[in-house]
Amino acid sequence: MTSLPLVAPLFPAGREPLPPGLTEEDRAQMLEAKKYQGWMSAGAESCVVKTGIAGIGGVGIGAFFSLMSASFAYEDPYLRSQTQAGMNNTQKAREIFKEMGRGMWRSGKGFGKVGALFAGIECVIEGYRAKNDMVNPVAAGFVAGGILARNSGPKAVLAGGLAFAAFSAAIDLFLRREPAE
Repeated sequence: MTSLPLVAPLFPAGREPLPPGLTEEDRAQMLEAKKYQGWMSAGAESCVVKTGIAGIGGVGIGAFFSLMSASFAYEDPYLRSQTQAGMNNTQKAREIFKEMGRGMWRSGKGFGKVGALFAGIECVIEGYRAKNDMVNPVAAGFVAGGILARNSGPKAVLAGGLAFAAFSAAIDLFLRREPAE
């Protein structure tokens, strides 16, 4: 190959020069790793995967919040003595843990639903607009808030949409802020 000044060299696909320290035997492994990296990138950018991750994360966060607030559910000794009368300590502990589990699942489902709904709507809006700016989370928040309040009437739909849009804008502004120097 002759070298022309100020002209970038051209190589056939898969025959590019290897990075220093790699041999020709490493080329196949490098190309396979690059293929898997492409699949992972495409999967991570998929709306279905983003929605699933947000839903699973919402379930986890909701369960955690419920677990932290469960300690306040047993602060009334009089009520506790009435509901757990005639039980030994093992039965009481079992009942408490069952109730905590039900509360964690109930709260987790709610958070997961909200997270998946918002992430899915935002991803669809971002894909349609082909932009990543403040309009996407605000619009997604408005739509998601309206959907969540749909059973309460038109005023609630509007109020829920506006409240969720404002909350989404505040969170996104916080996350997009410039780091302190």
